[in-house]
Amino acid sequence: MTSRIELIRNRLVETFTPQVCQLEDESALHAGHAGAASGGGHFRLTIVSAQFENQSRVKRHRLVYDCLDDMMKKDIHALAITALAPSEV
Repeated sequence: MTSRIELIRNRLVETFTPQVCQLEDESALHAGHAGAASGGGHFRLTIVSAQFENQSRVKRHRLVYDCLDDMMKKDIHALAITALAPSEV
């Protein structure tokens, strides 16, 4: 059985072919938080992809949210994103 974090990472890798894709599950840090009751997890993402070159920060976040759209409704409650182009690393 594939874990939630593996599903998220797989989707990101398929979509962005990133040089770096670090995804941390911070759900345990938010135990007792009202949003955690929904079952959605809290995650922190650092991703480096050529697809983010010449894109604004807002556009990069939008691309990530679009990639994970259906998962944002049930599997992900919160997602902190650092999305960089290779030229920024």
